[in-house]
Amino acid sequence: MAIDERARHELYLRLEEHLGPEAATTLMEHLPPTGWADVATKRDLDHLAALTQRDLDSVRSDIDKLGGQVRLEMRDLALELQKTLSKNSWLIVFTMFSATVAAALSAIGLR
Repeated sequence: MAIDERARHELYLRLEEHLGPEAATTLMEHLPPTGWADVATKRDLDHLAALTQRDLDSVRSDIDKLGGQVRLEMRDLALELQKTLSKNSWLIVFTMFSATVAAALSAIGLR
């Protein structure tokens, strides 16, 4: 049976007749505003806590997987960068050597 505001008010009036206004008000303030069906029990909270823990564990697992993937991608990028720098270093050395030889030959007039 759903309790509406009219029923709550009638209950208050009956309590007020028997207990007085102060006691009736105090008692009514201890009742839930919408009925006991909407009040969470300890079992409800325990169930919610278990669901929340399961969700957090799933999120942690997903984060761990993503972290592993990011580490692998960073390693691959580092290797690619190392290869590119090594290749470019040899190109720079060869270019500088060629420029030095060309300058030397030009200086002594053997061109």
